[in-house]
Amino acid sequence: MAKYRKNKIDGAFAEECAQIIREVKDPRVACEMISIMNADVSADLKFAKVYYSVYGECDEKELAKGLKSAVPFFRSQLAQRLNLRITPDITFVRDDGVKHGADISALLKQIADSKPQGTGEDDE
Repeated sequence: MAKYRKNKIDGAFAEECAQIIREVKDPRVACEMISIMNADVSADLKFAKVYYSVYGECDEKELAKGLKSAVPFFRSQLAQRLNLRITPDITFVRDDGVKHGADISALLKQIADSKPQGTGEDDE
């Protein structure tokens, strides 16, 4: 499969999953602020990893169970919305990239605040 086609499928898959997740009725999933970050569909269209991020506090195990139980709903909705030969089997993977970036930013700010100001070397 050409790379541009795979990127197009990944983008469409992630976009549709972001819309579908708002329709899930499971309280383990519906009560949280969940954002679909990315999707990675295999070249043979049999498997897909959907990366999600959660804002706020939640029970990660219950959320994972809720997403796993919603996979058949996702597959049926994706089959209707996307024109693919095969509807892939979906695996949800938590993406902590945003949280990791915020932690790094906080550490850099802490380092910058702890440096003595006005040493005279870099002042121009």
